[in-house]
Amino acid sequence: MNIFPAIDLKENKCVRLSKGEDNTSVVFNENPVDQAKYFEDQGCKRLHLVDLDAAFGRNDINNKTIQNIRNTISIPIQIGGGIRSKNIAKSYFDLGADFLIIGSYAVSNSQEVKTLAENFKQKIYVALDVLKNKIMIKGWVEESDFTPKKIFQTYDASSIRGYVLTDIEKDGMLTGLNLKMITANVFLTNKKLIVGGGLKNNLDLKQLRNINSDNLEGVIAGKSFYVGNIDLKEAQKILDGNA
Repeated sequence: MNIFPAIDLKENKCVRLSKGEDNTSVVFNENPVDQAKYFEDQGCKRLHLVDLDAAFGRNDINNKTIQNIRNTISIPIQIGGGIRSKNIAKSYFDLGADFLIIGSYAVSNSQEVKTLAENFKQKIYVALDVLKNKIMIKGWVEESDFTPKKIFQTYDASSIRGYVLTDIEKDGMLTGLNLKMITANVFLTNKKLIVGGGLKNNLDLKQLRNINSDNLEGVIAGKSFYVGNIDLKEAQKILDGNA
């Protein structure tokens, strides 16, 4: 399992939100390219990138920054936020994304997303943005009829790589990972699972490591890193079982 540091892009700046709400953004770095380079220099295995403007329907604002990040670092990049058509998905691959995280589109057009996953095998994750066990869509503002279990039943036989599970109520709140929710869901699927939402400190990472599942691929560190609670090198040692 690896630590995946997050850059949330809004108006070409590195920000963090609370509970995913658009009006709660706080700028942590005016230069996301420098931030991405720092993460690579820290030895991180992958960058988690969210296009917040696209998630809220403001497409293309951050494309140049995403391109500059891709041209600056060599580690893989996974991108999520506002990928609601196959054309948008292809545009992010064209920008240099290695993996895409698809939420609303995966709920509303599962057959198209399965076809996309056939064309980009093991490159697509489906977002499980959970609020009270329901999958939230359209920038987390609309409730769908899907639960994580229903998503697993829809996609486990497909060519997606896995899922990104986020507890919306905890996201950006530094209140600790929802380990109960993670444990309940990781054993319901045969795919890879990346988890996030609420990571607080090293204790969270130690408890996460104790969940005995090979499916756990990574944990996303956002605000926990930016406020100084998480040291990325130490975090990876914990996840490797060396600390």
